[in-house]
Amino acid sequence: MAWPAPFADGLPLLQGLRGRRAVALASGDPFWFGAGGAIARALAPGEWTALPYPSTFSLAAARLGWPLERIVCLGLHAAPLARLRPYLAPGARVLILLRDGAAMAALADWLTGEGFGATRLHALEALGGPRERVTTMRADAPAPGPFAHPVAAALEAAGDGLVLPCASGLADSWFDSDGQITKRPVRALTLSALAPRPGERLWDIGGGSGSVAIEWLLSHPAAEAVSVERRPDRAARIRANAARLGVDRLEVVEGAAPEALDGLPRPDAVFVGGGLSAALLAALEARLAPRTRLVVNAVTLETEALLLAAHARRGGALLRVALAEAAPLGCGLGWTSARPLTQWSATL
Repeated sequence: MAWPAPFADGLPLLQGLRGRRAVALASGDPFWFGAGGAIARALAPGEWTALPYPSTFSLAAARLGWPLERIVCLGLHAAPLARLRPYLAPGARVLILLRDGAAMAALADWLTGEGFGATRLHALEALGGPRERVTTMRADAPAPGPFAHPVAAALEAAGDGLVLPCASGLADSWFDSDGQITKRPVRALTLSALAPRPGERLWDIGGGSGSVAIEWLLSHPAAEAVSVERRPDRAARIRANAARLGVDRLEVVEGAAPEALDGLPRPDAVFVGGGLSAALLAALEARLAPRTRLVVNAVTLETEALLLAAHARRGGALLRVALAEAAPLGCGLGWTSARPLTQWSATL
């Protein structure tokens, strides 16, 4: 029986074979970007046994002489190539599972478009079998394909493309924005207060450009985030920013809080970047689980008054931020001050 596409359609077929001796053939290690997780969830623990073979990653590393513990391994056979973006840096080595042979050319074009056309690419076809072939090329050179499925790609990144920093506080230029954005220095302070941890979920209320939620997701591959934005144009901009920076898993909810929060899985942390009202604050205090971290930034006197009252009632920390940047003044430079900001952070 041929396994159908999409993959989930094959699970009922497998479940229909209960009581018979059945084998599902999947390439390599089924629990490393493979079919194992989905099959194990569909069957009872005593109904299946896995017999793993060396994965495509193991075979590729063995052919290239690359130590796996120092390599990024990604499964992009059913995911956008932009998920590779956070890992692109000169000298970085990445192993990628691809959908089919045509995806090799798409990967080369995408790398070139991101400024990494000098990347050394290895196309690895049918590893471990009689059709095995390894072809090496530059991303910006004509591909010597076609390449036959199954195929994986190995890359050694090179070029003049921009590299995403690992620290919080990306330059504002990384985000498309209409001006509604938590600026870099304040964003760094905000993410420090939010303190993202592996696997945690963030609510970013009033997403604007999505910069805080996107950096939260960039902090760890297992992080989750929801950005709530009432304006459709800004919601679309958030989605585009997230996709371009490789975190398309960001969920964007169009609507106004607190109504737009109904039905969302509970968060571990919440950020309100603007537009806090007494009603929203009361709704958050009522619905958030104990030990949820809440960070609110305020610029207006009215919102600051809400934060002062909340601090008196719930405790936490208050931070006053006053920033100035050097700007031309006559024939020299002078300090241009931004509006002072008050930040309240608390664990409810």
